[in-house]
Amino acid sequence: MGDNILVVDDEREIADLVELYLTNENYTVFKYYAAKEALECIGRTRLDLAILDIMLPGTNGLSICQKIRDKYTYPIIMLTAKDAEMDKITGLTLGADDYITKPFRPLELVARVKAQLRRYKKYNGVISQNENVIVHSGLVININTHECFLDEKPLALTPAEFSILHILCKNKGNVVSSEKLFHELWGGEYFNKSNNTITVHIRHLREKMNDTVDNPRYIKTVWGVGYKIEK
Repeated sequence: MGDNILVVDDEREIADLVELYLTNENYTVFKYYAAKEALECIGRTRLDLAILDIMLPGTNGLSICQKIRDKYTYPIIMLTAKDAEMDKITGLTLGADDYITKPFRPLELVARVKAQLRRYKKYNGVISQNENVIVHSGLVININTHECFLDEKPLALTPAEFSILHILCKNKGNVVSSEKLFHELWGGEYFNKSNNTITVHIRHLREKMNDTVDNPRYIKTVWGVGYKIEK
């Protein structure tokens, strides 16, 4: 049996289409047209990924995203209206891992789902004891438990933030481009230069780590190239 995926969208044609494509890929789909039933499902079902439309009647997709992040770390993909930049940024702030803009090609959504599940399993899977803890200048990243500590205090990171920090630490001393980070996290078929997903995640990481662009303790911006953590 495939992974369990929650789909919430009040536009029935879209929800039904997404269900069809995901079912064809052997995923088990829990489809809802409203938030109330979706929230009940979240509480009683083991889920591996959620696809949430932001514009829902009553409780919106952002609220559902927040409720999921209170308890769970599985990936969340938000469906947003065209040009709704603030919704995208708010979704990422609340812990979403990716977003896709309506109207979208179903095959693109399937590709994003596969990329998210690959990344989630990769960074939550069994890793050899030699590689499961990274320590760097007061920062401790435990890959097996998906925990991060800064100066012995826990950092509450979303899965995407955790993965970005892990990749940067793994490549200490080397610049990692936004495109490479995007490829590592989501697969690269749909990366373009205007995509600000990585930039938003880096900004949130810095805020949580009390890091600054001008005088970084950890994440340094190499303008026009990418990001690095000094050795």
